[in-house]
Amino acid sequence: MLGNAIYNIGIRSYRAGVGLAAIIGNAKAKLWIEGRRHWRERMKEQLKGSGPLIWVHAASLGEFEQGRPVLEAIRAQYPHCRILLTFYSPSGYEVRKNYQGADYVYYLPLDTPGNATDFLDIVHPTLVIFIKYEFWYHFLTALSQRQLPVLLISGIFRPNQLFFKPYGGIFRQLLRQFDWIFVQNQDSLDLIRQLGIERASLAGDTRFDRVSALLEEPASLPAIETFISGRKAVIAGSTWEADEQALAEWWKTNAKPDRCLILAPHEIHEAHIKQVQSLFPGAVRYSQGGQGEVLIIDNIGLLSLLYRYARVTFIGGGFGKDGIHNILEPATYSKPVVFGPVFHKYPEAAALLAAGGGATIANVSALTTEMESLLEDNTRCMQIGNAAGRFVAENKGATGKILAYIQEKRFFTKA
Repeated sequence: MLGNAIYNIGIRSYRAGVGLAAIIGNAKAKLWIEGRRHWRERMKEQLKGSGPLIWVHAASLGEFEQGRPVLEAIRAQYPHCRILLTFYSPSGYEVRKNYQGADYVYYLPLDTPGNATDFLDIVHPTLVIFIKYEFWYHFLTALSQRQLPVLLISGIFRPNQLFFKPYGGIFRQLLRQFDWIFVQNQDSLDLIRQLGIERASLAGDTRFDRVSALLEEPASLPAIETFISGRKAVIAGSTWEADEQALAEWWKTNAKPDRCLILAPHEIHEAHIKQVQSLFPGAVRYSQGGQGEVLIIDNIGLLSLLYRYARVTFIGGGFGKDGIHNILEPATYSKPVVFGPVFHKYPEAAALLAAGGGATIANVSALTTEMESLLEDNTRCMQIGNAAGRFVAENKGATGKILAYIQEKRFFTKA
């Protein structure tokens, strides 16, 4: 088929591009290549054991966090089952390669017919769960041919995706190979129903379950508590250069003794950290300790815990083409959430605004107005924060719906 041939050319071209990037020194490309070397030999050696195996696949770290509540619910409900977790991107695998909730963690091999066949011959999954956006043609086709059950969870669909284009037939066929598709919102369900996809239902977004669980974690960050020391803390998470420049302009004229700013950049390589320091003279790094007005978080893994210490939160990405990062983590702590204007790919952002739990700003002037209001008006700050917390609490439950389906289908019995 022409579509199949074009897809294969695209996959081979992508592999060649990653290989070239690795040769010229791109760090992520090197990890992508090295992490997949000798995967057959390693998996044959390591995937030994008895009991049903559940294969869960996430593109990257964000998708993993989205599917994590389901993975952990399965682990609790079916402790005799083995769990294989795969990632496509180094930004997911390198952070979660030692994740204790899975028995095995690997990179997903490149999507070719041979790789798909060999992978399934080694893994022999009882159930397969793909998260949100993952539609690999050869893997899904091989799974369908073997009549292995495959679920898509936290799916989200928009009219501009390939499924809904006249030339998207190969991708529409992939949707029909899922045994069930759990979508995040009604718009997504309506869209795929127009394609004749009936094995689908509205479950909601599993991230609400994940972030709600953060409230129960007893973790504390003494160094952060010492740095804040009673001041009103603005915590800016997953920031990019445009976010940092806007925050720097605001902070330059609005820093006060009773305030502090904590920045957790999306990129924490040395060059970018130095760039952030140049925007905020006198800022201190978390790894080096010390006191000041501005703290830069220069490691990974703290952000979801950081937000609990905020008076106001700012989420980065909203001034870039790809849009904002995770707004639900700060919202679950009942903190006001501020973000830039590019958020329309993220229905939870529009819903949070409608619920009164956040604000979007288009420029530095609007950022200044919003920040000053939230920092100085205690009543308004509390009202917006409480609305954010209610928004998360009222949207929990997707994990339970997915687990109920798995239990009903009896893919495997309890031990």
